[in-house]
Amino acid sequence: MKKIFKNIIGIILIFILISSIFALFNPDALQKKEEIPVSQLISDIENEKIEKIEISGEKISAFYESGEELISRKEKGISFSELLKEYGLKEENLKNLSLTVKEEKESFLNWLFPILAVFLPLIIFGWLFWTIFRQTKKGQGKQPFSFLNAPAKKFDKSRKKERVYFKDIADLEEAKQEIKEIIDFLKSPRKYFKMGAQIPRGVLLVGSPGTGKTMLARAVANEANVPFLSMAGSEFIELFVGVGSSRVKNLFQEAKKKQPSIVFIDELDAIGKTRMPGFGGGHEEREQTLNQILSEMDGFERETGVIILAATNRPEQLDPALLRPGRFDRRIVLDLPDINGRKEILKIHCRNKPLSSNVKLREVAERTPGFSGADLANLANEAAILAARRNKKKISQKEFLESIEKVLLGPERKSHLLSDKEKEISAFHESGHALISYLLPKAEEVRKVSIISRGMAAGYTLSLPKKERKLKTKSEFLAELAVLLGGYCAEKLEFKEITTGASNDLEKATKLARNLVVKFGMSKLGPISFGEKESSSFLGIEETKNNYSEKVATAIDKEIEKFIKEAERKANNLLRKNKKKLGKIAETLIKKETIEKEEFEKLVKSK
Repeated sequence: MKKIFKNIIGIILIFILISSIFALFNPDALQKKEEIPVSQLISDIENEKIEKIEISGEKISAFYESGEELISRKEKGISFSELLKEYGLKEENLKNLSLTVKEEKESFLNWLFPILAVFLPLIIFGWLFWTIFRQTKKGQGKQPFSFLNAPAKKFDKSRKKERVYFKDIADLEEAKQEIKEIIDFLKSPRKYFKMGAQIPRGVLLVGSPGTGKTMLARAVANEANVPFLSMAGSEFIELFVGVGSSRVKNLFQEAKKKQPSIVFIDELDAIGKTRMPGFGGGHEEREQTLNQILSEMDGFERETGVIILAATNRPEQLDPALLRPGRFDRRIVLDLPDINGRKEILKIHCRNKPLSSNVKLREVAERTPGFSGADLANLANEAAILAARRNKKKISQKEFLESIEKVLLGPERKSHLLSDKEKEISAFHESGHALISYLLPKAEEVRKVSIISRGMAAGYTLSLPKKERKLKTKSEFLAELAVLLGGYCAEKLEFKEITTGASNDLEKATKLARNLVVKFGMSKLGPISFGEKESSSFLGIEETKNNYSEKVATAIDKEIEKFIKEAERKANNLLRKNKKKLGKIAETLIKKETIEKEEFEKLVKSK
C-alpha cells in the first residue's frame, strides 16, 4: 500500500509540473480573456467605444474606454485593413482610434510539441526497461516475467482450508494404502533401496468425477512431511508460444530443489491427450508441453526423490507414452462407493450438522446407488439448506429423502401447473412404469411414484435395485426395457393414443437395446462387439466408425427392433391383465400426487 501511495503522489506531482511548464510559456492559458466575434468588434469601433487596438498575427486585442480588454481573431492571410473594407467600415471611424501592429513572436510550444512527440515515448520506454533491469539486479526481476514460471500451489499445514487427512476420506482403503506406501518411500527411501526397489516415477489416479481424486491428493499434502506442489493441466497452456514447456521446466526444477517432494497435476488429460498427425503437428503448444513432461520424467535419476501424482477421469484419451513403464506406470483406480462406503461418507459430511434422532443414514445410503462422494456431500448440504429454510433446529430424515430427489431430478417446479387432462395422462404414465416394475421379478424395486414436476420431468418413478450389484444379466436388461416402455403402453391402453411424454423413455430404451446387441453380445448375432473408435487425421477428432458390413448393420437393426417389440408386448400383456390396478394407482396419484413405497404396495396387493 505504501508503494501504491508513493506512485500516486509521484504521478500527481508530474502532472503539476507539466501544467506549470505550459502555464509558464503560455500565460494566456492562466489569464483567459473573453473573446468576441469580429462583427461585434466592427460595431464597437463604429460606435467609438474602443480607444486602442493591438494586432499580433491573427489576434486582435481591443482596449475599451471602460478599461476592459477583449480579444477577437481574424482569418489567417487577411490584413486588418482588408477586414475593415469587407465590413464596409469608413476611415472616419478610425481617426480617434490608436492602432498598433506588433510582430508575432514564435511560440515556444510550436517546436516543443514535435520534439516531445518523438522523444517522450523513447524516454518512457527507456525508463521502464531501466527499472526492470535494475530490479533484476536486485533479485526482484521475477515479477515482470512471472508468466513463464509455473503457478504451482504450495500446500502446507498452515493452510486451514486444505486440512484434509486420510481419516476424512471414507471407502478408499486400497487407494489410501497405495498412497501411504509412496509417502513412506519418500520418508525412508533407504530401506527400499536396500531391497533393490526403485522409487516410482508417476502415480495416476483414475476414477469417475467426484470419486475423491483431488481430495486424496490434498490428504497426501497434509499427511506427508514433504513439499507438495499442485497445478491443473489447463494452467500450463497460455497465450504465448512456449510458455507451457517453460512452466513444466520450472515446476520440475523447483520440485528437484525441494526433494523429497510431490508434484500433483490435476486433469492430466487437458495436456496429455494422444498426439496425432494433422493440424498443428509437432509445433502445437499442447503437444510441446506434453513432450516436455515426457522428457522431464525421463530425466529423473534413480535416487531422485520426486514423485508425480496425476488425476484424470478419461484415461483412454491419454498418450501411450505417458503410461509406459518408468512414467505413470502405477495406476490407482477410485471406484464409486458401495452401500457401506456411502454410509461412511455420509457420516463424515454430517459431522458438523445437527441431526434429528430419526435420521437413518443407512436408508439414505440404500436410496443413493451410483452416487459419488461429491454427490453425497451435495446431498448432505441440500438437506441442511432445506432444514434451515423451514426454520428447523435439526435435520430430519424427511430433508435427506427430499434432497435425494432434488440431486437426482432437480428442484420441484410447483409453478409448473398441469391441466386436468395432462395430470391424468402423467398419472397413468407413471403408474405404468411403477406397475410393470412391481410385476417383473427381475426389475428394480419401486420406492416412490410422483406426478409433481421436477427438473424437465412432468412426473417420475423412483426405482432402486433390490441388491447392490456391479454385474447385470440379460433378463435384468429385458425387464428394464419393459419398465421403460410401461408408461408408453399405459398411455396407449388408456387413451388409445400416445403423447410426447414418452420421448425420453423411448430414447433410453433404444440406446439400451443397441448396447445389448453391439456392446454386450446378448443377441443372436453372438459374442461380437460391433463398432470401434478411430482417430481422424484431421484436427485430431475422435469418431466412431463401423467395422462391419451393410448386411450386418441390417441384422443389428432387426435385433434392436426385436428387443423393443418383445418388451412392448410384455408390458402390454401385463397392463391388460392388471388394468384395474393401473386405474387405481393412477386415481390415487391424481388425488395425492405422490405415493410412497408402502402405500403403493398396498394398492397393488389389494383385491
